Amino acid sequence: MTGINIEQYKVSKEPFYVAQHDEIELYTAAYAARLPVMVKGPTGCGKSRFIEHMAWKLGKPLITVACNEDMTASDLVGRYLLDSNGTRWLDGPLTVAARIGAICYLDEIVEARQDTTVVIHPLTDHRRQLPLDKKGELLDAHKDFQLVISYNPGYQSLMKDLKQSTKQRFTGLDFDYPDSETEVSIVEREASIDSETAEKLVKIAHAARNLKGHGLDEGISTRLLVYAAALMKQGIKARAACRMAMVRPITDDEDIRSTLGHTIDSVFE
Repeated sequence: MTGINIEQYKVSKEPFYVAQHDEIELYTAAYAARLPVMVKGPTGCGKSRFIEHMAWKLGKPLITVACNEDMTASDLVGRYLLDSNGTRWLDGPLTVAARIGAICYLDEIVEARQDTTVVIHPLTDHRRQLPLDKKGELLDAHKDFQLVISYNPGYQSLMKDLKQSTKQRFTGLDFDYPDSETEVSIVEREASIDSETAEKLVKIAHAARNLKGHGLDEGISTRLLVYAAALMKQGIKARAACRMAMVRPITDDEDIRSTLGHTIDSVFE
């Protein structure tokens, strides 16, 4: 017995998710074989929502870690802490997931230091083990444990990319923004707005995504469309809501802002 309340990690309510292709079938098969999965795609396209949906669908606990450049191996695995009774060991999220048989989701894995990501290697091959060197324990992962990582290929660089020795330990799923019809239905549902408004927001997003690589590092995400709709539901006029949620967050370039502003004005006349 682990003494850990597994229910606290369960996804209790079905996350809304619209399948784009065969990703649900593919992920289900990967989980059945307990294969590690790499999910790649642009910011805000639904990667995290998909993993939450699959954890709910499979009825498995989910532990999510938002990776960052300051994250150490101890942050993932665990460390000794001092308290009034001396020292005690505290499991990190990766260790908790391996003990209880959870899906461990490392979001934006390339943000973590490469020397940190090495600790996941023994969990992604036939060993399915996690060495807790500081504790002197070799943890065999629970039979239901699965490791999932995500990252945005658009931000790849020499300094921020996964090593081949890490990549080739995972199966892969590619994500992108949904097609127009699907994205309209998502925005309509998520923001509880009418389809006409959702269609206009998606039209603006597509115009912005065409600028990727031509002044924009990243297009307008589906998430930002939902934000804009939420502002409009609070009484903010459409043009102002779009500029606040869909333009200012993604660029400081005045020319790009002006171009997107003209698009917004033409769509919301």
